Amino acid sequence: MDIFPVGASLPVRLEFFGNTVESMRSFDPLSQRSTGPCEGLLVLPAQEVLPALADTQPAQAFLQALEGQEPSLALERIRDDLARLFAGEVLPEGGLYAGFFNPSSLLHYLPQEGLLAILRPHRVAESALAWEGQARALRERRIAQGELPPTFPPPHLAWDALRPLLDAFPTRLLLDPWGADQPENRPFLLTPTDFSLPPAFSGRLPTFAHWLQEHRQKGGRTVLVTHHTQRLAEFLREQGVGIRSEAYAPLRPGEVLLVQGALTEGTQVALPDGPLALLTDKELFGVVKRTRPTPAPAPPAAPRRAEAFLAEIAPGRYVVHVEYGIGRFLGIQRRQAGEGTRDYLVLEYAEGAKLYVPVEQIDRVSPYYAPTDQPPPLSRLGSPEWAHTKQRVRTAVQELAKDLLDLYARRQVVPGHAFSPDTPWQRELEDAFPYVETPDQLSAIEDVKRDMEAPRPMDRLVCGDVGFGKTEVAVRAAFKAIMDGKQVAVLVPTTILALQHYDTFRERFSPFPVRIALLTRLVPLEEQKETLQRLARGEVDLVIGTHRLLSKDVRFKDLGLVVIDDEHRFGVVQKERLKRLRTQVDVLTLTATPIPRTLGMALGGLREVSLIRTPPDMRQPVKTFVSEYSDDLVREAILRELARGGQVFYLYNRIRDLPAVTRRLQSLVPQARIAVAHGRLATEALGEVVERFRRGDVDVLVCTTIIEAGLDLPNANTLIAERAHLLGLSQMHQLRGRVGRAGQQAYAYFLVPKGIRLTPEAEARLKAILSASELGAGFRIAMKDLEIRGAGNLLGPQQSGHIYAVGWDLYLRMLQEAVEELKAKAEGRPWEEAGTAPRPLVNIDLPLSAYLPHTYVPDQAQRVALYQRMASLQTPEAIHDLEEELGDRYGPLPPEAQNLLQVLHWRALALKAGVQSIAKEGEDIVLRLREPMGGAQPALQKRLSPVARVGQETIRLALRGRWPTSLTWVLERLASFRQEALALAGGVSAPSEAPGPRKPPTPPRPPRPHGARGG
Repeated sequence: MDIFPVGASLPVRLEFFGNTVESMRSFDPLSQRSTGPCEGLLVLPAQEVLPALADTQPAQAFLQALEGQEPSLALERIRDDLARLFAGEVLPEGGLYAGFFNPSSLLHYLPQEGLLAILRPHRVAESALAWEGQARALRERRIAQGELPPTFPPPHLAWDALRPLLDAFPTRLLLDPWGADQPENRPFLLTPTDFSLPPAFSGRLPTFAHWLQEHRQKGGRTVLVTHHTQRLAEFLREQGVGIRSEAYAPLRPGEVLLVQGALTEGTQVALPDGPLALLTDKELFGVVKRTRPTPAPAPPAAPRRAEAFLAEIAPGRYVVHVEYGIGRFLGIQRRQAGEGTRDYLVLEYAEGAKLYVPVEQIDRVSPYYAPTDQPPPLSRLGSPEWAHTKQRVRTAVQELAKDLLDLYARRQVVPGHAFSPDTPWQRELEDAFPYVETPDQLSAIEDVKRDMEAPRPMDRLVCGDVGFGKTEVAVRAAFKAIMDGKQVAVLVPTTILALQHYDTFRERFSPFPVRIALLTRLVPLEEQKETLQRLARGEVDLVIGTHRLLSKDVRFKDLGLVVIDDEHRFGVVQKERLKRLRTQVDVLTLTATPIPRTLGMALGGLREVSLIRTPPDMRQPVKTFVSEYSDDLVREAILRELARGGQVFYLYNRIRDLPAVTRRLQSLVPQARIAVAHGRLATEALGEVVERFRRGDVDVLVCTTIIEAGLDLPNANTLIAERAHLLGLSQMHQLRGRVGRAGQQAYAYFLVPKGIRLTPEAEARLKAILSASELGAGFRIAMKDLEIRGAGNLLGPQQSGHIYAVGWDLYLRMLQEAVEELKAKAEGRPWEEAGTAPRPLVNIDLPLSAYLPHTYVPDQAQRVALYQRMASLQTPEAIHDLEEELGDRYGPLPPEAQNLLQVLHWRALALKAGVQSIAKEGEDIVLRLREPMGGAQPALQKRLSPVARVGQETIRLALRGRWPTSLTWVLERLASFRQEALALAGGVSAPSEAPGPRKPPTPPRPPRPHGARGG
């Protein structure tokens, strides 16, 4: 049993022997591998309300009081919900019934000897009363609509019930920055006059030591919160200052407490018994790193193609088998195969024909993606049509591969600027980054720097979901280019994003002499003209702009780097201009949902790509809803957000209707402060609106998709998008990424007009955005977008019918093979050595039951994922690692699972040995070879005697005794013999072995198959 307790840093795996817990160990949720034993486990409730443990009397009394009322759907729903809650079921709307089960508040559970701190007591009271009023209005509206009976208990305590509990708490600390409070609270109150800013030392530790000495002499207490505890402890010991590292007792005058951690800034407080100073890294060293949780190590990366396409294949989905063509996946079926049992993928083809694919060959099957929602025609089994289709596509792909290699070759021979290694200023800039970089971020940064220092133009794609830290990669790349005397252009799709990047780069580069300019169509013409002149003279180091940067009148003195943010927002003409730039200067592209053409080139290995997959600190998935428009839904969503002090993006993507939409919202929520933002506002007006929203002077921002790209406003936690059926899939994903950027639970509502008939494409987009709501879903969105919009030709805008004929996955695989084949020929090496060459199929049909039992891996999605991994394993070491992982995750392997791993082991050996199939024929096991033995037959016979009989095209061994061990031994010897023969044919001396019979050794792994029977 696996359990992830609330408040625990890692989940825990329990192993049972009957009803006894045999072992407990924590494990990595990504790799699923154990990280260490656990001595104990505290499992806390995952929700505040636990109806199954509560007193049912209040609910029963409520239901009895309703017996005489006329039946309604609302009453039936309430009765049904209460029954399910009492049975222990968890309901999404369970909090609505809290009034039946939880008459207490958090204050009832706090220890009376504790300290209760209240920030701005008057604001707390005002907010509570305002929220209570909104909740009351919503309740009355639902009662009027018949959704709630009047006697339904409210799910929260009233402020009148909470206030006496607050006042009665023995030890309180009231904090009010403005000093406004009642006189009776004065003994408990700290006002602004008690607080002051602490001194800033900015790394000058001797100055800090002098201040600390004076502060301690005055009886002051000191708390140091820092990431650099070891460095600071050593320094303080050298100064003769004693420190404490645990807060086990109150600080005495003159004591210093050193704490590992991070706070944004410190403070000084004047207390009656002496001053207290709280210092952080900001005061001590001039910068504070905001920590992220240490991410778990990612599981071993699958091959690039599999990583993108081996998603869960649901029954009914169209798939492509590389040998048999397009079919429909019906599910996984367990079948008797001779004397054994196996799991098979069942594929349906034309005229109802079925193909049973062994699960260890699942890598031959992939989901069908194509640029249309029209179902593809199913292939006919036994017909040459599929072979002809593949040949036609292969011919076209080979022409495309030549074009791609020509572009690749031109880039390789064009000399680029090799940037210098990092300077001290570069390291200073990076140390000032206010967050701890994630491993993915650091890897992407290293990739970019390595490309920039190479003597050819860089063309790298950095793909990371919205808010995952791509901008910082661009900041460091831009600074590196500027330090080498080169100019940098940052190209963005919208004015509002240009303004935000302008502020970000100015803030990050403020300590350095970097000249930054902004160039958009909304900048006054005189300023544009001056900026263009300064660019041409080399007096601007970094320019940030929209499409205006691609105009013909833009000239650079020495352009070295172009950063493109959100490439999918640019049109064909702009992309052609960018394509020409890629052969001249270094290009860095940032995207959350790459356009299909870019995604295809990245997945195909034709373009360098770095993935950032680690989410930011405390980031939560955005709860996403798709619904018909309703005034009540909009009002409730806005009021809920305002009640928790947040802000709302209200998106309506038609500028001329924005005034009417604003009036409608103002009538729905009169208390909300509403502003409007769209692309036709002047730069100053747009910047002012965004700044007001950032300051919190605006509650609801009515806007167009201008907010889509890169806008970072942490307090905006609700998005409402009207007419969402007109938005693109990538657009919706980008828009959803604008909310929930500060750790709050965020909500996205995609609304469509009532009664509208959606097109199949629009319905597919809305279903996709609803299903792909997890963190890091950008790549999934891009793949679904590929399916809906199509990929087009990789080198141009036109659509390609070849993708429809064979599916995107096979098309890309054939393109990879064609590119690698041409590369291999150009380099004079055999194509079989190319990494993407198709792996030969090995058919294994032996009297073994080999599968993952339902009782061992109950979840079908997990079984499919494991089968997919098994299909990609090619070495005994990888198979052994998987065996250990299965034992760790699911317990001791049953015989059928051990047999399956043995089959995988035989397949890996057969690939090295040149064996095409292994099957039982009569009383023998027959190995069929891919190529005749020729004159090597006698030598091989001596090598394998007396275990096997060697023919020209087959090798036979008897099906008796410990035949699995004998088969492993024969395959190992045959693989060794074949490698020696290849080495000799290539003129390389190989070690030889004395011919003759040898006793077959027992292989150390995998374990001997179970259920194997001799003839």
